Amino acid sequence: MSETEIWLVIALLGLATFIARSSFWLAGQHIHLPKRVQEALRYAPACALAAVIVPDFLLNNGQMALGFDNPKLMAGIAATVFFLVKSSMLLTILFGMVVYTLIRLYL
Repeated sequence: MSETEIWLVIALLGLATFIARSSFWLAGQHIHLPKRVQEALRYAPACALAAVIVPDFLLNNGQMALGFDNPKLMAGIAATVFFLVKSSMLLTILFGMVVYTLIRLYL
């Protein structure tokens, strides 16, 4: 791939990103979504977060790892239980990272 093609791809991707992100701002109040679609969109951030996090928990070196030898999965389970008890996001993150570090050090 030549340098010109690389810069062309960068420019086109930048333009596509600009169009996609500004379209909602430019359209403003002209687009009215049905109430059912608005309700469904409330769950989009949680679904996107789950789509990113769950594979990271379940895969270890590209292989499915559901046992006690997967430190990410064990720390994730421990952090989930901690959050259900304490309901503090910041403490849950800290607790999960401490558990993950300790499991990696001692496993």
